[in-house]
Amino acid sequence: MLDTRPADNLPRGTICIEDLEVGMIRHLRKEITDRDIELFAEISTDHNPVHLDDDYARDTIFEGRIAHGMLTAGLISAIIGEQLPGHGTIYMGQNLKFLAPVRPGDVVTAEVSVREIDYAKRRVGLDCRCMVGNTTVLKGDALVLAPSRKFD
Repeated sequence: MLDTRPADNLPRGTICIEDLEVGMIRHLRKEITDRDIELFAEISTDHNPVHLDDDYARDTIFEGRIAHGMLTAGLISAIIGEQLPGHGTIYMGQNLKFLAPVRPGDVVTAEVSVREIDYAKRRVGLDCRCMVGNTTVLKGDALVLAPSRKFD
């Protein structure tokens, strides 16, 4: 079945705590390229050959190169920092489980949804997941401090 959803559900910016509701969802899709993996290795200084060397990676349990798990997790961070809640959000915590590999050329759909809101403390609990096709490759949750109109 062809996925006709847009790459993400803009707009980017800020959703203040006063406007957040349980159940709000934002997503984005990104194809993971060789260049993404190479740049992430350079930035993170993680040059594990399972990510960069085809010959080495073929002899691992993955039977081929895989993207860094934290590269995939970065898509969750992008949603939180750009869309939900967006600009001005501060990470307080993140739990992640990596369930399946992401390979060069895979299209990852990342999704973040609001699970709970503590308006008085400006804390928001988020459910997070990444999918490649129908396979969940990453799932977890995050706790963030959301921006407020009162402090802008």
